[in-house]
Amino acid sequence: MILELADIRIHPGRQAEFDAAIRKGVETVISKAKGFRGYKVNKGIESPERYLLMIFWDTIENHTVDFRQSAAFQDWRAIVGPYFAAPPAVEHYALLAKSA
Repeated sequence: MILELADIRIHPGRQAEFDAAIRKGVETVISKAKGFRGYKVNKGIESPERYLLMIFWDTIENHTVDFRQSAAFQDWRAIVGPYFAAPPAVEHYALLAKSA
């Protein structure tokens, strides 16, 4: 399983709107993508305009090819993109270890 980690910065004062938009985007668009296995969103405490979106995929290609090169990616960006203060920083990770 692959973890996609997106570090998202939004425009100040739009947190409540973005909170709803990111849930809507994941639950109505990304969750239907091939290889999608789940997600988490964490919201910054010290930096309330910062969010960490974690999406779990079967393979990196499920994200980089199957999703990113599909029309669904444009649907996702239409929902959340207007809130971005800058393009999200996105990286992928493989699990090394975890607790029980």
